[in-house]
Amino acid sequence: MSTVYDFTLTNKKGQEVSLKDFEGQVLLIVNTASRCGFTPQYEELETIYEELHPNGLEILDIPCNQFGQQAPGTDEEITQFCQLTYGTKFPQFRKSEVNGPGALPLYVWLKSQKGFAGFDPSHPIAGVLEQMLAKADPNFKENPDIKWNFTKFLISREGEIIARFEPTTDMQTVKEAIKKALEK
Repeated sequence: MSTVYDFTLTNKKGQEVSLKDFEGQVLLIVNTASRCGFTPQYEELETIYEELHPNGLEILDIPCNQFGQQAPGTDEEITQFCQLTYGTKFPQFRKSEVNGPGALPLYVWLKSQKGFAGFDPSHPIAGVLEQMLAKADPNFKENPDIKWNFTKFLISREGEIIARFEPTTDMQTVKEAIKKALEK
């Protein structure tokens, strides 16, 4: 059976980074965008990172420009924006695709393990996202593709997927799941 440690990501300098380097840590893998309605989640992610990184949490930020072209700019410009605006310190990797023929192998695997979890109906943007996605694909709920920016995958210390959180999931829910994973 595969684990997250079987994959690599490319850092902003073009170097391959084995996810085995993060073995034994709890990972939160997030596809992000710097110009999205969910972009303020960077602030909450950084707060969680500062609190829980000493306990073994690592957040892996993978910018993606596939959803409304909301991650424009170079890798360096995106990093500067995130650091200056939200003070992010967690690792940010090269801008990549998460769906389609150019999707990172890591994302192909993640989606095969945890399909679409559904949007939180209490979130103010959930209805808008559902309408927009349904126009493009009436069966979008059945397909495991990433639906939008800031979809998160929580990975155990053993490299296995614990949960998938859609961008509408309350960040406190995400934080509580991370804390529980860190206790194991």
